[in-house]
Amino acid sequence: MTVLCKTCEIPSQSARGFNLDGRALVAVHHNERFFVYENRCPHRGVELEWQPDQFFDFEGNFIQCATHGALFKIDTGECIAGPCNGQALTAVAFTQVDGQIILL
Repeated sequence: MTVLCKTCEIPSQSARGFNLDGRALVAVHHNERFFVYENRCPHRGVELEWQPDQFFDFEGNFIQCATHGALFKIDTGECIAGPCNGQALTAVAFTQVDGQIILL
């Protein structure tokens, strides 16, 4: 198990990118819940953010791929618009223990 970060390091309604041993990840804090995905668009394999830690669409309702504009549901990673419609971000298994996000 690997500690990704403390939950307090990701403010509510935001996301943060990580590079862990060459693996790009994004942790999201949305509606009192946390989600962790591989930071990789299923269409071309590019990282999602347009600037460091900028993963959401303008309204903050979806994760958005900066390269293609694809939109992903925050809670499932499912692509609902764009060139990878019907595909999904790869979820990363984790747990929360003592205020930390721990990868499984």
